[in-house]
Order: sequence, then C-alpha cells, then structure tokens
Amino acid sequence: MIAFLCSPGMQLIQNTPDLSAYLAADEVIDHGHSIVRDTAARLARQAEDSYAYARLAFEFVRDTIPHSADSGDLRVTWRASDVLEQGTGICYAKAHALAALLRAEDIPTALCYQKLGEVHGLVAVRFNGAWHRQDPRGNKPGVNAQFSLDGERLAFTPDSESNELDYPVLYAEPHPVVLGVLQAAPDRAYLWKTLPTAL
Repeated sequence: MIAFLCSPGMQLIQNTPDLSAYLAADEVIDHGHSIVRDTAARLARQAEDSYAYARLAFEFVRDTIPHSADSGDLRVTWRASDVLEQGTGICYAKAHALAALLRAEDIPTALCYQKLGEVHGLVAVRFNGAWHRQDPRGNKPGVNAQFSLDGERLAFTPDSESNELDYPVLYAEPHPVVLGVLQAAPDRAYLWKTLPTAL
C-alpha cells in the first residue's frame, strides 16, 4: 500500500498501488456513459485547466444535485449516470457522480469514508503527487464544504470523543458494504434504516 500525507496527522492509504485503478470505469463509476461524458465535456469547456475543471465538477455535484435527505427525495441512486440523470442522491451516490466526472477527464479519484453517526462518503482527488479529500455532499446551515487543495474544507469533522473517525483507506471502487445497502434499498426511508455504522 502507498500512503500519502493529506493533512497534519492524517495519512491516506491507497487500497491498491496501481494509480490507473483510480481512473477506471465500472458499473458504478460509469464515466463512459453518455450523460457523464456530456456533463464532463460541458464543464471542461468552462475550465482553463484540470484544477479549474476539478473545482467546477465538485461545485456542480455539490450545488446542482440535492442531497436527497435535504430535498426530501425518496429515490435511491447509486450509479453515477443515474445520479446525474435523476438529479438526486445521498453522500455515497454524489461521491460516485463526482468520481465519474473527474475520472472522465483523467483526474485520479478515490472514494473514501468517515465514521460519523453512520458511515459518510466523500472523494479524494490526486494533484501534485498527493491526495486531497473533497466532500460534495451539499451545503446547508451548519455545513460549508469547499473545494480545496490547500487544507481540507469538508462537510464534517469527526468527533473522536464520540468514536467518530476518518477511515484512511482510499478505494478505487465503492466499499462493498456501502454499495450493498444502496442497491438493496427500494427507497430512502428503507435506506435510512440500513445505513452502515462502520466499515
């Protein structure tokens, strides 16, 4: 495993040393799908470089795809193309969509997680030889996540006294526990009862 220092005291660990795994498409991060390609192309036309593109993609997912708990949407999405097409998703789904948009433009992107009350999903992007975590969950009162390559500006900070933590592993594919609950849920009400509390 290859480790990279992300922020003071936080070391992120790739679950595979093969960086190309963090560019791959699969059933979930389906960046070959036309809606992903079209969205990526539209955003890329507005960006002067890969940094600007990554910020635009992050802000697009954060701001234009509501977190289904905030909007009250009962639909459950998990495939990146479905998140973009239906315009809804919880944190995991939004992370899948952002990963697909970033990988579509050859930016290595990992999926990573925090243990809060339940497991929370976010991404890490690789720039300048280092990984940088980003949280496209969606802002609301008390949550102000921003794209940053200079210190993390995530939605949540784990409270160690409450046994919350940052999982250090960077996954090339969604964690099977996370994907399993998403795929098994007929609606968000059911999903809320089955969200994993640990990986």
